[in-house]
Amino acid sequence: MVKFEDGLIPVITQDYNTKEVLILSYMNEEAYKKTLDEKILYYYSRSRKELWRKGETSGNTQELISLTYDCDGDALLAQVIQKGPACHTGEISCFHNPLIGEKKVDVLYNLLDVIKDRKKNPKEGSYTNYLLDKGKEKILKKVGEESSEVIIASMADNKSELVYELSDLVYHSLVLMVSEDIKLGDIALELNKRK
Repeated sequence: MVKFEDGLIPVITQDYNTKEVLILSYMNEEAYKKTLDEKILYYYSRSRKELWRKGETSGNTQELISLTYDCDGDALLAQVIQKGPACHTGEISCFHNPLIGEKKVDVLYNLLDVIKDRKKNPKEGSYTNYLLDKGKEKILKKVGEESSEVIIASMADNKSELVYELSDLVYHSLVLMVSEDIKLGDIALELNKRK
């Protein structure tokens, strides 16, 4: 049986497909009932002291697949189909700040953070700022060039050159993503749909 201590119960929300933990939040009885009725995650905001439907403003909803409780009945595990990033920062998961160890794709997040920072705080002499200042046409030209260089390196069976060119392609693709306001979470969502 589910127990609400002080009117709340903690909820760990997990991506149904990837099993990644997305968010830790709380439900009151109303949020719990609405979640069961509508199969969309509702939470209770302790700071705002109100009910909220996940994705209400962002559109990044969580479709409920399963809801289980632990052995003591004082915590819930929700498995969901996540639409877009779960975190309000634009990250896939709210758990993106490692204390020990690293995230699987930490280097991509770090590089993306640098590119976003260059967009907000331009740095003189920065190649990233050069691309962003020149705009979409220049960025697309570079993505096209790097794609061709990946093909050439692969056809030549030159692994080190291929790694180098793939790295260039990934970097320029990330610049395009920042330019177009696309998040890694958007890419992850699309790739998850293709399983």
